[in-house]
Formats: sequence, C-alpha cells, structure tokens
Amino acid sequence: MEENGEARGLAEGKILSIWMILFVVLVLLPSMFRVSLGISHFYVKLLIKILEWATLQTEEGVKKQKVLALENLISTGIIQREETSMEQEIAGQRPGHFSFADVMYFSKKGCEAVAEDEVTRRFSSEELVSWNLLSRTNANLHHVNWQLTVVWVIGILVRYCLLMPFRICLAVFSILLLVLATTVVGQFPNGRVKCWLSNQVQMICATLGIRCLSGVVHFHNRENRPQEGGICVANHTSPLDVLILASDACYSLVGQVHGGLLGLIQKSCMQTSQHVLFERSELKDRHLVRKKIREHIADKAKLPILIFPEGTCINNTSVMMFKKGSFEVGGTIHPVAIKYDPRFGDAFWNSTKYSIMTYIFNVLTSWAIVCNVWYLPPMVKEEEEDAVHFANRVKAVIAAQGGMSVLPWDGGLKRKKVKESFKEEQQKKYCQIIIENGSVGNGNVC
Repeated sequence: MEENGEARGLAEGKILSIWMILFVVLVLLPSMFRVSLGISHFYVKLLIKILEWATLQTEEGVKKQKVLALENLISTGIIQREETSMEQEIAGQRPGHFSFADVMYFSKKGCEAVAEDEVTRRFSSEELVSWNLLSRTNANLHHVNWQLTVVWVIGILVRYCLLMPFRICLAVFSILLLVLATTVVGQFPNGRVKCWLSNQVQMICATLGIRCLSGVVHFHNRENRPQEGGICVANHTSPLDVLILASDACYSLVGQVHGGLLGLIQKSCMQTSQHVLFERSELKDRHLVRKKIREHIADKAKLPILIFPEGTCINNTSVMMFKKGSFEVGGTIHPVAIKYDPRFGDAFWNSTKYSIMTYIFNVLTSWAIVCNVWYLPPMVKEEEEDAVHFANRVKAVIAAQGGMSVLPWDGGLKRKKVKESFKEEQQKKYCQIIIENGSVGNGNVC
C-alpha cells in the first residue's frame, strides 16, 4: 500500500511538473516577450467556422419549422423612424401662431423616447444579427435541431469546465505577479532602471490578463502610439480597455479611487508609476482635476496620460459626449479607437446592472475577447477653437475609424436624469419658432 501511495505521488508530481513546464513555455514566456504562438488566433478562427455553421443551422431550422422570420426572432430592438428637427416638423406646417396640434408632435416624441430612445439602448448589451451560442445573449435557438443542441451543450462544457478554471487560475497568477513584482520594483530608487522595470511588469501582467480571456487584439498604425507628455483619449466600453492598451504601451491613468479588487490593483500600480487618481468628492472639483492633469503633462519625461472622456462605459455601438475638461489643459491629444467584435463575447460592462465580479464571471465564461485598436494621428487644438469643439472633433475621428455612430448626449444619463437646463432649452427653441413664424405671418404670437 505504501509503495502504491509513493508511486501515485510520483505520478502526480510528474503530471504537475509537465503542466508547469507547459504553462511556462506556452503562456508565461510568450507573455514576457510579448509574442504570440498563434494559439489564440487558431482558436478564434475555429470559433468563426463553428458560429458560421450554427448560423446556417439556425436559418434552415427556422425555415423548416415555418416559424417567424429570423429577423423577427432576433430583433435588433431599434425602431426605424425619420429623424427630423423640431423646426422642420413644426415651423413648416402652418402660419406662425400657437396651435394645439403642436401637442401631438411632443406626444409622439415622448412615446418614441419611452418605447426605444437612442440613448438608453447604448447602455445595454448590443444585440447581434445571429446567435453566438452563448445562452445569455439574443434569442436562444438551441432547440432548432439536435445537431445545434449538441454543439451548444459541448460549448457550455468547454466554456465552464475547461476554459473558466484555466482562466481563473491564470487571472489569480497575474494579479499575484502584479502585486509582488510592483512591491519589489517599488523598493528601487527612482531612476531609469526602476522606470524600465515598472513598464515591463505592467505590460507583462496586462498581456497575461488578455491571455486569461483568450484575447486577440489587432493593433493598427503603431507609429501613432502616444508619446511621453501627451494625452491618450479613447472611447470607453469596458475596464478591459485599460488592459488592452496597457499590453502594447505604458500609461499613467486618470480615474476614481476604487476599493476591493480594483483598489488592490490601483495601489500596486501606484508603487511604481505615477497615476492621477481622485476621490469621488474630488472629481466634482474640475479645477483640481485639470490642475493635476496639467502638471502631469508638463513633465515630458512622464508616461502619456490615458483618459476616457465619456466618463462611463458605452456599448461599443456609438461614441457619446466627450467631457471638455481633458481638452482644456493643452498638450497633444492622441486619439485611439477601440472596437470589440461582439460575436465572441460581450465586452460591455453595464455597471448599473452588474457588479464587477458578475461582469468578470460573464467575461471569463465567454468564447473570447476580440477587438481592433487604431492609433490615430495626434491632434492639437486650433487657434480660436474652444474645448467643446475640439472635443467633438476628436470624438468624430474616433467614431469614424471605429464605425460607430456619434451622439451628442452625456453618458451621465446612464445614472442621472436629464438636466432641467436641457428641458428649458427645448422650451426656448419652441418659443423661438413661434415668435419667428409669427413675425413673418400675421403677427399672432401665442
């Protein structure tokens, strides 16, 4: 019995050693040198083939069963309507005077907003044209035929029983490595060696973090990567944005101080790098925020500062209003467009619905995280151009490159109600229409 126990122990030791060697060769070493062995790319290509097959099976199954058309089963949830301004709909209908018929215009707009407005749907997950075999997205069509059911069940087993345990282990290892390595590097005296070691640690840990998600990131136009003393501005979809950008270059971050797991990571990074972090109460002081950012970019030896001017996560279908504070401090703006491929997993974090731990669980049990990152040419504020127009110009460039729509709305509507000033602005606009038309018409104003 003792001999059998010793033999079993030796066998388990050998298996563990083999797994450790495979981990170092296939994961750790490629991450340290930031090279890819092509495993993730092969995995994604295989997924594409499977999803294409699943789409064909779904379409054929729907036709055979003579159910609703596929478009109706998997609705995009977008109401098609003509976008016309208040001036076009009201001013051209009649001579200038108040009419009770105007109430119908505002009632129609209100009903459209309640049914499906263009703002709140940006704060929920993007709907897909075809089902991606994930049970939490779109219509569940796994009962169309038995072949699709078998593939769906196998997919669940692979994601939850094979990929998720490996990803969790790798994520824990990455966080421990970050905490330990930054603690050690933080003891070095300030200088080039400490700066270089800090950058290497953060980029290696970020690369390992992407490996946790079976991530595939395509970087374009690397010659436009942000330089020291500049400001990197990007659209914001997920906390993964920081991880993805940090795997290719090092940044100083601007953001709110967090607690819990994010707070631990923040404190670790602060030991080796200079980030601009604020308490929630300080974020309301715009002058303090601008002052700290201005002081940071004034030192050309410091890392470029990374800012997400939307201030909240948007579902990667559009770019919403950029807060002007980042564009008032001067310096060179380096725009970056990030576009996720929703077929493989939902990278969007709906923070009003899911906690950070629930979001991490959903991401770890997705197929993969695939995205494109475009480094755009640097931009500077033109003479006599104010911060608002400059911000809108940068936003338009990012949206155009990422194939996203441009919305003028504040992302703060995700948690707050519409400001009273906006309501007053619409009221003033309506009164102005009545006054202008009245002066042209019979002079009957109200």
